[in-house]
Amino acid sequence: MKIYISFDFEGLGGVTQWSDVNKGNNFKQNYALEQLKALLKPLREYEVLISDSHGMGDNILWEITNEFPNVELISGGIRKYYMMSGIDSSFDRMIFFGYHSGIGEIYSTMDHTYSSSSIHNIWINGIYMNETLINAAFGGLFNVPLAMVVGDDKLEKQLNGYFNNLIYVSTKESLGRYSARFKPMKKLLEEIEDATQVMLNYRKEDFTVFNFEKPIEMIVELSDTAKADMVESMPLVERIDGRKIKLVHEDYKIVFEGLLAITYITLAAKYINS
Repeated sequence: MKIYISFDFEGLGGVTQWSDVNKGNNFKQNYALEQLKALLKPLREYEVLISDSHGMGDNILWEITNEFPNVELISGGIRKYYMMSGIDSSFDRMIFFGYHSGIGEIYSTMDHTYSSSSIHNIWINGIYMNETLINAAFGGLFNVPLAMVVGDDKLEKQLNGYFNNLIYVSTKESLGRYSARFKPMKKLLEEIEDATQVMLNYRKEDFTVFNFEKPIEMIVELSDTAKADMVESMPLVERIDGRKIKLVHEDYKIVFEGLLAITYITLAAKYINS
């Protein structure tokens, strides 16, 4: 069995602030690694690929592969398909680890969708998006189902009804954008390890391969009109109003790459203008 893990940070236990997940004195990398190790312990017999997908992809220490020699690690950025780098049809299932709710969810810790600074809202085929749905559909292009998510309680609510037999571990009760209630760390680590073992008892076909119906229409509402000015010159992009753009295509890979391009363009402009 081959297992693909996409790693994010904001949805993990013990973190509530951007300073917790950005490099600096308060960077809580140790919290992330403890929870990741709890996930990996039951997976020792399987091939595992981890895509380090938070920020610049430099959160997971390479030395973790000494303890878990069955694990390969993708690190760094910017890279093609970013949060889903390395996924292909050889994988049996996906795990999204440390994921969080989509932007705008009430009382949700560090809610955002792909860019906390540039993107205000995303809809695909009229469905309000979060990173889990966006990335699960990319895995769906390769017929890989989403089997397990480790994230905050507000994301669990957003995923209700989309996936069969999805194993979900709630890491915290989000109380606001920068606040949460945490269970004891030992209890959470046990829950992650136990849930991973349960997930392994299911067959691939028991889980949902998530896809969008064609044609696929993505509408992105940006944080301001200047960012819409930047991205409306992209091929296939149509300007809807001051802050919204639309991209329609039959191939979800094109839509997904379009979203990444929007994120990269607006991120680069932020640094150019600073």
